[in-house]
Amino acid sequence: MKPIWIVDDDQSIRWVLEKALARESLLSRSFTNVRDVLAALEDDEPQVLISDIRMPGGSGLDLLQALKARHPGLPVIVMTAYSDLDSAVAAFQGGAFEYLAKPFDVDKAVELIRRALEESLREEEMDDRLVDAPEILGQAPAMQDVFRAIGRLSQSNVTVMITGESGTGKELVARALHKHSPRANGPFIALNTAAIPKDLLESELFGHERGAFTGAQTMRRGRFEQAEGGTLFLDEIGDMPFDLQTRLLRVLSDGNFYRVGGHNPLRANVRVIAATHQNLEQRVKEGLFREDLFHRLNVIRLRLPPLRERPEDITLLARHFLQKSAKELGVEPKRMSDEALAYVSTLPFPGNVRQLENLCNWLTVMAPAQTIEVKDLPREMISGTSDQGAAVPRAPERMAEARPAGGEFESHDIADYGGVATPVAEADTVTAVRPAVVTASAGLAAGWEHLLAGEARAMLEAGQPEVMDVLTRRFEKAVLEAALGVTRGRRVEAATRLGIGRNTITRKLQELGFD
Repeated sequence: MKPIWIVDDDQSIRWVLEKALARESLLSRSFTNVRDVLAALEDDEPQVLISDIRMPGGSGLDLLQALKARHPGLPVIVMTAYSDLDSAVAAFQGGAFEYLAKPFDVDKAVELIRRALEESLREEEMDDRLVDAPEILGQAPAMQDVFRAIGRLSQSNVTVMITGESGTGKELVARALHKHSPRANGPFIALNTAAIPKDLLESELFGHERGAFTGAQTMRRGRFEQAEGGTLFLDEIGDMPFDLQTRLLRVLSDGNFYRVGGHNPLRANVRVIAATHQNLEQRVKEGLFREDLFHRLNVIRLRLPPLRERPEDITLLARHFLQKSAKELGVEPKRMSDEALAYVSTLPFPGNVRQLENLCNWLTVMAPAQTIEVKDLPREMISGTSDQGAAVPRAPERMAEARPAGGEFESHDIADYGGVATPVAEADTVTAVRPAVVTASAGLAAGWEHLLAGEARAMLEAGQPEVMDVLTRRFEKAVLEAALGVTRGRRVEAATRLGIGRNTITRKLQELGFD
């Protein structure tokens, strides 16, 4: 790991930060002015840079601009004794990772530097992945099963049927099967059978002879001939017209076919991979798909899981798509905050990976800042419904309205809100609060206060003693648990976000029995 660079003309600030970083076993290198930093950048590069704004011989904002031009992914923390709004706005507009006002708490500064380090190392990892990005990304167990199946099929020419909802990446899997097969040096030809008019589909598949029909002025090779020695991918096979299914079955059975209007049989040396989002068994029962063709295609079946079954992959995919979109547009990559990633991971994504990629393209263009927050997401994703009308977890005013007076959710309540629930903690229990819900609750109306008043009234009417102490303790537990969930257990950062001191949060955690 590269050292952390400290840029400040104040020797005492440099000394304090150097000692604090040394205690954390972090390497550092100090500079007194911008000129020396720019010279050092010719031969070296920091992991994180923390710089004062106002210094003799050049400002930290000028340095920030120069750094972003050379190293756009480098996290820069800007600090200043002049805690004015203009400096903060200018720092963030210039791409600063965070803004630190002097005088600052040393522990807070170290915590902030550690966050910047994590971000820097994560960006480096993502850059390495993009250099040689795999065909398909996924760490979920369901995707690992798909990868294993691709590996087992790597030396096979067997026909494969890929099933899965629209947008799950069926063509990517087909390309991966081709790339890792003995036919990798041959062509990969893809045809969406649902996108070709019925009258033209036969010619697209098998080609036609000159004069075969009006407008056929020359002989044309079809997709089977174009894919000779390689792989033919037939997408949305369930939409193929019934009469063409017969011709396709003939090719799969004996390997021979005729061009439209032709009389000489042609031999097809092609591996066929088919895909569909439909239930072919049901279409067979309905008489819309030939049963014998179904069994010919269904030699090996690969099911691609929808994105809602692999939520752990959403973070990986979102970062990949943001990097990819930025590269295509020639702009600096944006990043989602931990809260935004946690919230996005709770969404159902009826359009699956394709919808997530479209979202990242939209955010690259439309998000106002380099760090994307929940409020920057498209309105329909935080208002309760997506474009497709699927339910989306909302900011918890709806949850507050739905929660029973006793403070517990029933199973149907959780199901109604996509499995995201924030029950009120019991007196001796701390209930886990998901960061996505905490973040989304920024606009929470008076619903929870009404519920709190109702519970207080019920306790008072029941003659329960120490009502104020009990409710205060439960409130503080819920808030502290939420803050620690958002900051991933970092107490100093949680205290800062809550607006309380380090000693206060330490004392509260001990009083409330946190581990």
